[in-house]
Amino acid sequence: MSSLQPIEVPVKIPGISCRVLVGSGLLGRVGQLSAEAGLRGRCAVISDDNVAKLHSAPVLESLRAAGFDPVLLTVPAGEKSKSLSMAENLLERMAEAGLDRGSFVVALGGGVVGDLAGFVAAIYQRGIPFVQIPTTIVAQVDSSVGGKTGVNLRAGKNLVGSFHQPRLVLADIDTLVTLADREYREGFAEVIKHAAIRDTGMLQTIDPSADRSSLTPLIARNIAIKAAIVAEDEKEESGTRALLNFGHTIGHAIENVGGYGELLHGEAISIGLAAALVISQQKYSLSAREADRIRAKLADFGLPLTLPAHLKTNELLVAAAKDKKFSAGQIRFVVVPRLGEAIVADDVTESDLRSAIEAIRA
Repeated sequence: MSSLQPIEVPVKIPGISCRVLVGSGLLGRVGQLSAEAGLRGRCAVISDDNVAKLHSAPVLESLRAAGFDPVLLTVPAGEKSKSLSMAENLLERMAEAGLDRGSFVVALGGGVVGDLAGFVAAIYQRGIPFVQIPTTIVAQVDSSVGGKTGVNLRAGKNLVGSFHQPRLVLADIDTLVTLADREYREGFAEVIKHAAIRDTGMLQTIDPSADRSSLTPLIARNIAIKAAIVAEDEKEESGTRALLNFGHTIGHAIENVGGYGELLHGEAISIGLAAALVISQQKYSLSAREADRIRAKLADFGLPLTLPAHLKTNELLVAAAKDKKFSAGQIRFVVVPRLGEAIVADDVTESDLRSAIEAIRA
């Protein structure tokens, strides 16, 4: 564990108070920092059954020491818990535990837990505050910041949800030590995506051999990118926030068709990035050299770049058409004409998507 002070990342969304800290030892400060954020009373700590065994004890102890009355609610680990039925289950358990309008939720886990717990907080008693404690790379650099919460439907990913900003985000890098290698590496798909769309210079700092305890500056740099884009377009009205979807239209389709869990989120996004690079090269003049830089960095982390043979192109296109990144049937596809500069293109066709999918089969 590092003794360095955490880095505070500014989040400047008009009318929103959200404090974001990145560093070591933050699990033991949850109670103090929640009190400083103005939270009071009873709270539900929502986690999955794997993360709860590893990290819930110091969180519960810290909350109790600060005068809070926490109840731990766990869900099965995995993407299948991101469902309306699981949200309903949690809401019933929160009501049984006596949570009211003055209560709050603590989301302790990866992206699934953060999205699910945030959604539950958004709709319980018409909305109560929540705290994000992301425990994976992908959750720390992406899903815990920005206020998107939601669950999946059979038709597609994140089709039911709400914008509900967390009051506090605590990215404790100590939790990354407990991640299995595959779960650790998959999160870097989102880091590499951030470099591709906004910060090319970050590519040279992304090192698969880096000590996990040294990642505070890299995590903070990624959160700053995400926070800046969200501050420009919190609810995806101007199109700026859509830039964060680079690689996600096809990536989410892969997750949906493959069955949630066959590929981890970051693995599916890596393949989606490979497809988006194909379209960026073919239609938007991205150079082969720049595209290969992104492919090489993904490969450095052992992330896949080719599509599993059993995932059929037509099924992927059907799933992509149901994605929330489509608007009135129009494909809104993110491309990078050059690294560090992304745009939302409105002239990508189904034929382009088909061609890109076929290109990443070999």
